[in-house]
Amino acid sequence: MWKYYALLSACFAALTAIFAKVGVKDINSDLATAIRTTIILIITWGIVLIGNHLGEVKQITSHTWIFLVLSGAATGLSWLFYFKALQSGNVSQVAPIDKLSVVITIILSFILLKEPVTLKVVLGAVFITAGSLIMLL
Repeated sequence: MWKYYALLSACFAALTAIFAKVGVKDINSDLATAIRTTIILIITWGIVLIGNHLGEVKQITSHTWIFLVLSGAATGLSWLFYFKALQSGNVSQVAPIDKLSVVITIILSFILLKEPVTLKVVLGAVFITAGSLIMLL
C-alpha cells in the first residue's frame, strides 16, 4: 500500500511545482509560502477533526513532539527556499535539483537510522544525483 501513497505523493508534488510556479509569478515568494501553508493547515486539521483524532494529541510524547517540531521547521525552510528558487528559475530545472533531497535522505537514513545499504538503493541514488547534476549544469 505504501507504494501507492508514494506514487500519489509524487504526482501531487509535481502539481505543486507547476501550481507554485504560476502562483509566485506576481507576489513575494515568502507570502506565497505562507498562503500555501495556511491551506495545508486547514486541510490537515480538517482531516484530523473529521477522523476524530484530536483526542490523540494527549498521547504524544515529548520525544515525538521534538521531532515533529524539527520536521516542521525543516519543511518550512525547504518550502521557503523552493518557492524562492521557483520564482527565478525554471520548474524543469528547479524540481530535479530539489530532488537531490532524495539522495540526501538516503544517505542520512543509512547514517542516522541505520537502514540497510543495498546495491539497488545506492544505484538509484547515483542515477538521481547524475540527473540532478546534469540539470544543474
